[in-house]
Amino acid sequence: MQCGVILPGGTAAEQLELAVLAEQAGWDGVFVWEAAYGIDAWTLLAAMAVRTTRVRLGTLLTPLPWRRPWKVASQAATLDELSGGRVILTVGLGALTSDLPVTGEVTDIRLRAETLDEGIDLMRELWAGRMRYHGRHYSFACEQNDQLTVGRPVQERIPIWVVGAWPRPKSMRRVLRCEGVVPQYQSNDGEGTPDDARSMRTWLTEHGARPDLDVVAQGETPDDDPMAARDLVIPWSEAGCTWWLETRWEMPHHTADRTAHVRERLAAGPPG
Repeated sequence: MQCGVILPGGTAAEQLELAVLAEQAGWDGVFVWEAAYGIDAWTLLAAMAVRTTRVRLGTLLTPLPWRRPWKVASQAATLDELSGGRVILTVGLGALTSDLPVTGEVTDIRLRAETLDEGIDLMRELWAGRMRYHGRHYSFACEQNDQLTVGRPVQERIPIWVVGAWPRPKSMRRVLRCEGVVPQYQSNDGEGTPDDARSMRTWLTEHGARPDLDVVAQGETPDDDPMAARDLVIPWSEAGCTWWLETRWEMPHHTADRTAHVRERLAAGPPG
């Protein structure tokens, strides 16, 4: 089981410092969230790419229906080149909660689902060097292939993780098209349990999921008790999860206390 961290916030310089610390302390991945306004995720990840050599880098998450998919494809491919092939892209429908800005983007869930699916397809076409895509919501055509040639990812296939609502079949079928799933469970206030993860993994396997599909678990582990941290993570690993992502969502994003707390947790190293 690999271990990463979702950086909860801070200035660009602070988050860059935390990414370097995470690599030094043995973590496997660093993820940042893509806000409507604030520190730009892709600029930040590009800086991390040139300051690190090993950790996987990506967004968690990118609300793809509220982005131009060809732009996201360009950003991910550029980051993959800068990082030497270390990008993971996480996409979802986009959250509608009172603590996020209102931007006038489409909110209809069916339309967001359709554009999410098309956006995934379009990005894959561009990364493969194909010059045209025509769907119900998006069309892309390029008469020359020069930018498609130089804008190719290092990885043969940039891993796309997608938010999947378990046990909704339509959402799970979208997962089958991707390289990983960030689950949203209906039990335990959405947090789920290892048994939920095991049931989801079994369903996905039975319906043709790729053997190397990544399944993400996330939560908080202590920095002062390695055994307790390990005990929290092991049940998720045994349930078939392949990544543990450390989160810290309970404090305001911009406080010094929060940054210090995240720094302490990263310095202690990953659980397990």
